[in-house]
Amino acid sequence: MPHNISLITTIAAALGAGLLFGYLATRLKLPALVGYLAAGIIIGPATPGYVADAALAGQLAEIGVMLMMFGVGLHFSLDDLWDVRKVALPGAVLQIAVATALGMGLAHFWGWTIGGGLVFGLALSVASTVVLLRALEERGILDSFNGRIAVGWLVVEDLVTVLVLVLLPALAGSLGGEVIDAAGSHGGGSDNLWTTLAITLGQVAAFIVLMLVVGRKLFPWILWQVARTGSRELFTLCVIAAAVGIAYASTHYFGVSFALGSFFAGMVLRESALAHRAAEESLPLRDAFAVLFFVSVGMLFEPSILTEQPLKLLAVVAIIIVGKSVAAFLLVLLLRYPAKTALMVSASLAQIGEFSFILAALGVSLKLMPVEGQSLILAGAIISIALNPVVFRITQPLERWLSKDHGLAAKFDRTADPLAELPMNVPHEHLRNQVVLVGYGRVGRRIAAALKERGIPYVVAEQNREVVDQLRKEGTPAVAGNAGEPAVLIQAHIAHAAMLVIATPDTFHVRAMIETARALNPAIKTVVRTHNDAEADLLRSERAGEIFMGEQELAKGMTAYVIDTLKKTDHAH
Repeated sequence: MPHNISLITTIAAALGAGLLFGYLATRLKLPALVGYLAAGIIIGPATPGYVADAALAGQLAEIGVMLMMFGVGLHFSLDDLWDVRKVALPGAVLQIAVATALGMGLAHFWGWTIGGGLVFGLALSVASTVVLLRALEERGILDSFNGRIAVGWLVVEDLVTVLVLVLLPALAGSLGGEVIDAAGSHGGGSDNLWTTLAITLGQVAAFIVLMLVVGRKLFPWILWQVARTGSRELFTLCVIAAAVGIAYASTHYFGVSFALGSFFAGMVLRESALAHRAAEESLPLRDAFAVLFFVSVGMLFEPSILTEQPLKLLAVVAIIIVGKSVAAFLLVLLLRYPAKTALMVSASLAQIGEFSFILAALGVSLKLMPVEGQSLILAGAIISIALNPVVFRITQPLERWLSKDHGLAAKFDRTADPLAELPMNVPHEHLRNQVVLVGYGRVGRRIAAALKERGIPYVVAEQNREVVDQLRKEGTPAVAGNAGEPAVLIQAHIAHAAMLVIATPDTFHVRAMIETARALNPAIKTVVRTHNDAEADLLRSERAGEIFMGEQELAKGMTAYVIDTLKKTDHAH
């Protein structure tokens, strides 16, 4: 076969096999993701028959990671990241420490060196943001508060991993491996370590400052100028060029990973009014390259590890799915967030992905970790990715059990937590015939501003503890927690409220909120926000009060304006 069509052959084989096995997986009631991984195994070197070009597949997978992380950035603003910093930053760092310790303990039991155990533990501690994004999108919870916490948590993990990737070569000598500096020579020491650390932090800081100060203005402006040409092709090209170009420049000039570079590209383009269109235009290409990413992961799998080291592999999978998930669950509860948030973060972390592969490859090249460790990490990644949808499904019955009033998590959420109870100094008249506003996002803020302007008393129920703390400092009565739990609405004095307004995009607990409100206050009026006709029909069938859907209300507003304008024009004539 001519060498000049190997790229075409690899893409055709990967997409074709991905389509076939993805279809078979969905027919068997499995996630399509499992089919993509199976396709990679079939066209990989570990099975007979056609073998795709692994080097080309790896580069295509890198593009897939770039575009997927670009999509995350388009959905995740700086304000979102700032809102979850108090749970994502300490939680991610502590969870990495716990998971790394578990991995090091297992490696020590196997007789590995400290360096090998460190790399192994770090690789097991870092979940895949690509896998998480697909899981959240499939469940429609990417823009929810818990979804933002999960994404923010993994972004912090990615930042920590980037730092590790740069420092590991300098530390390799003291950990029992080989030190190879930027020039490719052996050596190193404490001076080299501190120099490398200073350079790394300086490069990352310079990149972030450049993107936040210049990128937030420059790239949205460029996107707008291209959009003014009216060419859809140019607009799509501009979006993709920004995603891939910024990702490449971040790695080449600042030492930041492709994934984080493209993530920041999405974040700065989100500042544009055309961000929604940019997300839609890039979606088909993102999906196609995401398939190539998972197929390429499957190509690296060595099936013999299943029969040669089954007990070791079982221990690895246990750390990934059980060990670090339990650690994350307890950490989120310790940070005084609801059990639902803890379960969401736990399920999100019950897998490993692209950064784990990079860490494992670097550990082997530095002679820190045996090749067996790389095989175990890859096998653990494939199994955990395949099982991740199952883990998400398991969280639903666990959430129902833990959210009961007598449940351990429910008690822990409220014990000694001042934000879980309304302050005693709230005026008595403010808690009679008030509006209980659930959710203080973009919609909730506008409703609150309108109520405040008209002098209508209201109490906010919000899961984000930082938002609740800020509202209280501003003099607004607010209570932290999941309003699906009766205790939260009781704290908001729902029994004496005139109206319950549910403005949160998370509609999973709407019925529980309404049931609690009507049980305590049969005369209460309810107003619910929803996103689609199916949800609206279901809520109407259950007499959930007034239902407002975004597209429907937008159409009403535009129609009213058109009719009013035409009437004025007729009168003028």
